[in-house]
Amino acid sequence: MRAEVKEYNFDWMMNRGVAAASLAADGTVKERDLLLRYVPYFKGPLEAILGEGEPGAEFLKMMAKFFDNLLTAHQKGKKIAATTFCFSPAILYAVDAVPVTFEILTALASMMWKRGAFDYLDFACEAGLTETSCSSQRGAIGAYFAGLGEEPDFMVCDTPGVCDTNANAFAFASNYLNKPFFQLNYPQRLNDGRTSQYHIDDFKALITFLEEQTGNKMDYDRLKRVLLEVEKQDTIIADMEDMQMAVPSPVPPLYNMFIYAGRFICSGLPEYTTALEKMRTAVRRNLENGICGLKSGVEKKRLFMCYIDHYTVDMTFWKWLDYKGLSHLGSILSKTFMEGTGYTKDIDGSAYKMDTSSEEAMLNSIAQLNARLPMVRSIRGPYDQPNMWLDETLAVARAYKADCIIYNGTPGCRNTWGMVKPFARDLEKMGYPTFIMYDDAFDDRVESWENTRARLEEFFTVRGLL
Repeated sequence: MRAEVKEYNFDWMMNRGVAAASLAADGTVKERDLLLRYVPYFKGPLEAILGEGEPGAEFLKMMAKFFDNLLTAHQKGKKIAATTFCFSPAILYAVDAVPVTFEILTALASMMWKRGAFDYLDFACEAGLTETSCSSQRGAIGAYFAGLGEEPDFMVCDTPGVCDTNANAFAFASNYLNKPFFQLNYPQRLNDGRTSQYHIDDFKALITFLEEQTGNKMDYDRLKRVLLEVEKQDTIIADMEDMQMAVPSPVPPLYNMFIYAGRFICSGLPEYTTALEKMRTAVRRNLENGICGLKSGVEKKRLFMCYIDHYTVDMTFWKWLDYKGLSHLGSILSKTFMEGTGYTKDIDGSAYKMDTSSEEAMLNSIAQLNARLPMVRSIRGPYDQPNMWLDETLAVARAYKADCIIYNGTPGCRNTWGMVKPFARDLEKMGYPTFIMYDDAFDDRVESWENTRARLEEFFTVRGLL
C-alpha cells in the first residue's frame, strides 16, 4: 500500500466526507453551489446525493451518525461487530454492539473517492486474500488489515453455501485479525417447520456468543423496540415498492441504494426511519402528480437489476440511468420480502412476518427476516428450484413490468457465475431481454466504466430497447 494512503484512517476519512456533506445539505442552494466549486474531488457523488433534496440530506445524516457511532464505540464502552450484508444488524443493536458492514464501506469508498477503494483492495491480496475473492468485502477488509479502520472486537456472518467467498473472507479476516468469529447457518428452506426450529436454535447460540463478546445480556425489551422499528421501516419500504409498480415509476434510481445501504447498517435505528419517511413523501408526491422519478421526467424503459448494482467511481452508473431514461426497479439488495409486498404473491411462502408477542416469537421473526436477506433468500441452492433466484426474479419482473433484466456482480461471485448463463437463457425464454455484465461492481480497473457503458448501450440498441 502506498505510504501516503497509510497516513489516513479509513473510517475517519469516510466520516469526514459524509459529515461535511450532511452539513452542506442544511445550507442554502447558493451555499451548496459555492461549496461544489471548492470540492472538485467529491463533486460528482455530492452533487448526485444532494440533488435528491431532503431524502439525500437525511441519507447523509444517517451515514454520518453511523460513522460517529463506529468511531466513538470503544470510548463509550461498546463492542464493534464486523459483519456482512447477508446478516441483519438489528440483533447487534439489541445487545448494544456497533455493526460495521464491510460491503457498504467498500461501496461508499468506490463511489466517493477518485481513487476508489483500489489501494485497500490490493492490500487485502497482499495480506493473503485471492484476487478472485469478492471485492465487496475485500475493499474495506484491506483497510482494516492495514490497521486503518476501527478495530473490530468480533465477527459474525453466514455459512458458505450462500456465498463461499463471503464466508471465506470473514473466516480469513477472523484469523488474520485474531478475532472471535460466529457463523450462522442458512436455512435449507423458507417457512419449513423443522428448518425454522433449527434456525431459531442457531440464533440462540448466536445470542450466547454475543452476550459473551459484549458482556451484555440480551435485553428482550430492547430487542422488541428494535424489531418494531424494523417493522416500521420495512412497511415504509413496502409502501414505496407498491408505488414503484406504477408506470412511470415515481422512485428516483438512487433511492434503491439509499434503501439497502440503510438496511445493512442502520436497521432498527430511528435515523433510518427518518430517511425512509422523507423518501416515501417524495415518492408519494411524484405518484400523485404523475411524475416520473427520473430527473428527465421521461421513463423510456424499466430495468430490474437481478443481482447487485454498479458502484463505479463518481456514481456514474446512477447518473447514466437517469440520463438514458431508465427507471431502476430495484435489485436483490433492495427488496424486503415482508408479508404483504406485491411481488411475494406469486412466490408462496417467501415472505416473513414480524411478531414481537414473546421472546420465542421475536427470535423466530429475526431468524425469518435474516433468511430473507440477499443471497440467503434466493441463492442458497439450485437457481431454478422453488423460492430460488429464478422464481424471485420472474415474480419481481412481472410485478414491476420490467422491460429488461441485467445481471451485475464481481469476479468473486462464484455462486452466481456457475448458473448465470442458464439463468439468463430461462429469462429470455420468458420474454425478458437479459444482459450479463462482465465488470467488477466495486473495481473499475477490471473493466472501465467507459467500456461497461458502451456494452450496456450496445445491448439496449441491439435489442431495440432504446
